[in-house]
Amino acid sequence: MLIDTILLIILASNRWRISPWIIWPVGTVFLIVDTALLSANAEKFLEGAWFPVALGVAAFTVMRTWRHGRDLVREHVNRDSLRIEHFVESVRLEPPVRVSGTAVFMTPSNEFMPPALLHNLKHNKVLHERNVLLSVETLSVPRAEEGERVAYTDLGHGFSRLNLRFGYMEDPNVPKALKFWNIPGPPFDAMDTTFFASREALSARKDEGMALWRDKLFLFMSRNATPATEYFGIPGNRLVELGTQVVI
Repeated sequence: MLIDTILLIILASNRWRISPWIIWPVGTVFLIVDTALLSANAEKFLEGAWFPVALGVAAFTVMRTWRHGRDLVREHVNRDSLRIEHFVESVRLEPPVRVSGTAVFMTPSNEFMPPALLHNLKHNKVLHERNVLLSVETLSVPRAEEGERVAYTDLGHGFSRLNLRFGYMEDPNVPKALKFWNIPGPPFDAMDTTFFASREALSARKDEGMALWRDKLFLFMSRNATPATEYFGIPGNRLVELGTQVVI
């Protein structure tokens, strides 16, 4: 209850913009009551109340480790990548061999060149006629409004940047969204579209990233996590995965 009161004060101040002359008198009353209740029950801590506290701390540690680990992976990948605008300009100056069809590159940050795009060009020596850098965002609302579902930018020379936004209660089915949502540009033909994704080979180093035990915990969770391509409903027979080494 004390935590709820503190969070409510922060919300009322930062989001609702309620006057401090209203927030603090009302909030102080609740803080006094909640603090008294907390102190009265503090003596129960060593009699068993420590267990739910320890359970909450463990769950929080796991969630923060996962979030921080994913941020480190993204930072590492972006640090070693070109901004996509620079790559598009290099393609204009030195055009590679183009093949027909659409390539959709799944990436958490479509501001930068996805590793899968780099490896496809490096090893297969070709680019598709149409290349879409796709990122998927989960909003903090149950369902996304129609006008905020799609953000599309044409980068020229057969490249485009696409953001799809889903509410947290929606099924983030990417192929279905590409087929039925109002997305600028030519329609997506399921039989002529290939999805590319990067599969990170993660390893931990003592002097980088988080504490080593948190790195090990993150590696364990990553090995047992559902692949993002499966979560987004990408069909296996239309998917190409290319590996990249990431040290955290």
